[in-house]
Amino acid sequence: MRRRTLLKAAILPAMGALGGPLWSALIAEAQAQPAPAAGAQATPFDAFTVRQMARERAQKPYKAPDTKLPAQLDKLSYDDYRNIRFNAERALWRGDNLKFQLQLLHRGFLFRDKVDLFVVSEGQARPVAYQPDLFRFEHGVAAPDPADNNLGFSGFRIHSPLNRADYFDEVAVFQGASYFRAIAKGQVYGSSARGLSVKTGDPAGEEFPVFVAYWIEKPQAGGDSIVLHALLDSASAAAAFRFTIRPGDSTNMAVEMTLYPRADIDKAGIGTLTSMFFFGPNDRDGTDDFRPMVADAGALSVANGRGERLWRPLQNPRNLEFSVFTDTNTRGFGLMQRQRSFFDYQDLEARYEKRPSVWVEPIGDWGEGAVHLIEIPTKEEIHDNIVAFWRPKDPLRKGGEYSYTYRLHWAWDQPDSPRLARFGDTRTGLWEGGRIFVMDLVGPGLTGEAGAKLRAEVSTSSGGVRNVVLQPNPEIDGARLSFILDAPGDGTAELRAQLLRGDEPASEVWVYRWKA
Repeated sequence: MRRRTLLKAAILPAMGALGGPLWSALIAEAQAQPAPAAGAQATPFDAFTVRQMARERAQKPYKAPDTKLPAQLDKLSYDDYRNIRFNAERALWRGDNLKFQLQLLHRGFLFRDKVDLFVVSEGQARPVAYQPDLFRFEHGVAAPDPADNNLGFSGFRIHSPLNRADYFDEVAVFQGASYFRAIAKGQVYGSSARGLSVKTGDPAGEEFPVFVAYWIEKPQAGGDSIVLHALLDSASAAAAFRFTIRPGDSTNMAVEMTLYPRADIDKAGIGTLTSMFFFGPNDRDGTDDFRPMVADAGALSVANGRGERLWRPLQNPRNLEFSVFTDTNTRGFGLMQRQRSFFDYQDLEARYEKRPSVWVEPIGDWGEGAVHLIEIPTKEEIHDNIVAFWRPKDPLRKGGEYSYTYRLHWAWDQPDSPRLARFGDTRTGLWEGGRIFVMDLVGPGLTGEAGAKLRAEVSTSSGGVRNVVLQPNPEIDGARLSFILDAPGDGTAELRAQLLRGDEPASEVWVYRWKA
């Protein structure tokens, strides 16, 4: 069984029952339609419709939904679920000569939550009603009774001619709680994003908000973007989202979020990203594998409000690890996949070198808070074990309204890489009675006379550092920095390294947590 697309949903809670006068009007139309018909009676829709719904829901007690399914769908196996396939001939906007098509996802297996879909055109919303003949039920999987025409969907895929003009590639998928993901040209799926995270890593348990409905605007003829709105609900909050998605060499999403807490939230995650790091050159503890690295992302990158660029290689720790990067008005953060050669991974099936880097770019000032990194132990690559998000310093208060706007870049690299040398692989091992760290760097000013003027600054929070060596690395037309850490007495060291030219930064800031 492959991961994330199916396995993540096993821990997701049931989504909220919908309510409110605006919603009642829309859902009544959905129940009246036997198919996703263009002739469905329309309901007015504008930029404030979903915000009003979210505001109304937040003023009412949270109601856990009923996730019961018909008998044919109630106990589907993984293979059974894979044998329910959307009929591509029925894709929304197929034949309309647009750059986008939508394919719908069935409920079943781990995806029990009902998601309602609407198409918006010329300021009017029309429901997309469930019908069994939208899908092919193969290899003995029984189709639901035609009378079950209000099943709804579990999500949808967005298709567009990403890699070639004559084929509609899958470019994004929204399915499972508030999870979604996308790819750029030439990539395969990897890291995911979430609309909102609450209490991530909390010993009492995490809360998983859910997108309960989507309104997808019909794209303009010749347009290169698609806009969708989403209603999110959970025990702690309701929220309205607007996504503007532009696929391409970098697939970019403009995200506008308005959040209405039902209760005080002191552990919110904004711009949440999830990924997988199993092992790599810096962390092969207990690994016996032919592949050099297995990871969807190799590092957390942070562009903080002080102008620094932090580079934090990821790890698969023995115990749950929390790292907090306190900041004011952070400029961005992301889970990055910097190693782009097949030989970095040697996996012909997974193609980890083609997984996207995902960068969160805040729009406007986000104030005081911190970028949080959570690393979770895992013994298998099928599990997401990395989470990163922004957490505001002050709690989000019940009855308030909070807006966050940001861009998500699904890309091959960071969208705004500065002219600084960048760290590549981090390698470590026992050496001369201590632990050696070896990091390669590429970028401007590392070779020749400019490189000769560089110096390395390395520090540790405990223990000692010795044998700091900065030397050219002609194999990569860059440089190599190495040092030896003498183990601290408490078994933990927070390490920091940077190249300087005089007193000016010449590289990113490499940060790392080492534990005995």
